[in-house]
Amino acid sequence: MPIVAQSTETTDWVSRYADEVIAESERRAPGAVTSGATAPEVVVASGLSPSGPIHLGNLREVMTPHLVADEIRRRGHTVRHLLSWDDYDRYRKVPAGVPGIDESWAEHIGKPLTSVPAPAGSAYPNWAEHFKAAMIKSLAELGVEYDGISQTEQYTSGAYREQVLFAMKHRGDIDAILDQYRTKKAPAKKQQKPLDEAEIEAAEGSGAAAEDDGSSAAGYYPYKPYCGQCEKDLTTVTAYDDDTTELTYTCSACGFSETVRLSEFNRGKLVWKVDWPMRWAYEGVIFEPSGVDHSSPGSSFQVGGQIVGIFGGKQPIGPMYAFVGISGMAKMSSSKGGVPTPADALQIMEPQLLRWLYARRRPNQSFKIAFDQEIQRLYDEWDKLAGKVADGSVLPADAAAYARAVGTAAAELPKTPRPMPYRTLASVADITAGHQDQALRILSELDPENPLASLDEVRPRLDKAETWINTQVPAEERTVVRDEPDVELLTSLDDQGRESLRLLLEGLEENWSLDGLTHLVYGVPKVQAGFPADATAKELPPEIKVAQRTFFALLYHLLVGRDTGPRLPTLLLAVGQDRVRKLLGA
Repeated sequence: MPIVAQSTETTDWVSRYADEVIAESERRAPGAVTSGATAPEVVVASGLSPSGPIHLGNLREVMTPHLVADEIRRRGHTVRHLLSWDDYDRYRKVPAGVPGIDESWAEHIGKPLTSVPAPAGSAYPNWAEHFKAAMIKSLAELGVEYDGISQTEQYTSGAYREQVLFAMKHRGDIDAILDQYRTKKAPAKKQQKPLDEAEIEAAEGSGAAAEDDGSSAAGYYPYKPYCGQCEKDLTTVTAYDDDTTELTYTCSACGFSETVRLSEFNRGKLVWKVDWPMRWAYEGVIFEPSGVDHSSPGSSFQVGGQIVGIFGGKQPIGPMYAFVGISGMAKMSSSKGGVPTPADALQIMEPQLLRWLYARRRPNQSFKIAFDQEIQRLYDEWDKLAGKVADGSVLPADAAAYARAVGTAAAELPKTPRPMPYRTLASVADITAGHQDQALRILSELDPENPLASLDEVRPRLDKAETWINTQVPAEERTVVRDEPDVELLTSLDDQGRESLRLLLEGLEENWSLDGLTHLVYGVPKVQAGFPADATAKELPPEIKVAQRTFFALLYHLLVGRDTGPRLPTLLLAVGQDRVRKLLGA
């Protein structure tokens, strides 16, 4: 199929970028369409450095090109999504908050990540493989199709040998480009809001921030050897001969020095600002986003746009993506400062929801991923969107984001067969504290006309909600149902209070379902005030809302000893009729 730009009925950002990438592919292969030649493969790229836990901010580096690549696949084109594992980067520092390591790992600073031992107890052979593993598993769960490339394997196998020799031969041209930026002070970055922990981690994790540009007193060399004795990159190239490719370097860490033939030597890499554009040209990358730390004036993306021409390539279409923030984190210790990873998010939310959070916002829009109570609102919003998709009332751009969330060009992601509200499942998990039989009883009573036959019908959403309750909700906010009635409170009630409990208890059996109890608990204050139980808010005076809040607070105190708790209909179902009657003084 020839590659041509294709208009779509949607107006979402993914479709627009897909149009641009397809058009750029045709520009780079002129005549392919008119001659009937095989359409060129569209190459998009991501890069991740497994220098520590790969967090949710880093995930945007992968999700942005994934969504664009998947849209292009949906149109019938061949796409290759390259994921470069920058595992040949230097080990920069000992990250905080990582189990199984201590300050002794500082002795490995300067070595390639694949030469650093994995944390104690790891099943993986080195540092890089240990941290890649969790991300690989998460990407599979998210349905991300990619072609992973180890930069350690690329460099040590000699795959880039010609590119390395070419860069050394043209080091003067590269140096001239870099010199334009050495003499200019880049303007300060504009920040719309203070850095959060994810932003700090992202900025510190960039290759651009970790490496110099290869200049030294002996001249400019865009290549950095790893020492043959201590394996560290604290080396300085002191001489290089273009004809023989003999390269001499010394190591400031251990004092080792040697002369090698670069045409045969594979223990080193190009410095970052040269390495990245070299790969653009080598792989023919058309689309690769970059974070704000790579996109400021004088940064690696801007400089790379000039250096890539030396290698005979072109700079990719490269939207800048904004940072991903976090809303609440309890008991998070998986990465520095508690910044959670995709694996952490996937413990408490289904892959579809996580995909949707990245799909619905343009790359330059920041957003937050909720680990606190906000996750319940996000799930409500997601379920409402699903309802609009089902009844055909959804807007085109929202429909596109939904479609990208629930599946890929290859297949739909596995889903919960009967997706009950997340907040309801969380409340049930909270109240039942892991008792499966009790959870099934409560959930079956939510809709007596269509009872739940098995908890498998609400999995994996139930499991995610249960994990959220157990790992993210503080102990003081958990729900503990009273064992015995609060006799003191019951005896202190006035006539109105006792009457409200009587009306509730009289209607329990007849209304024992989620909808029935909702109608009942909201209706009791209306009836007491002389209005029908089904009167709408427009038909009621403002005082009714006050009366409802007072009634709800009374029920919470009698049932769980607090002012608030899970939604009352769910709580009543969880407690059970007999126990409710006992605690309410029947």
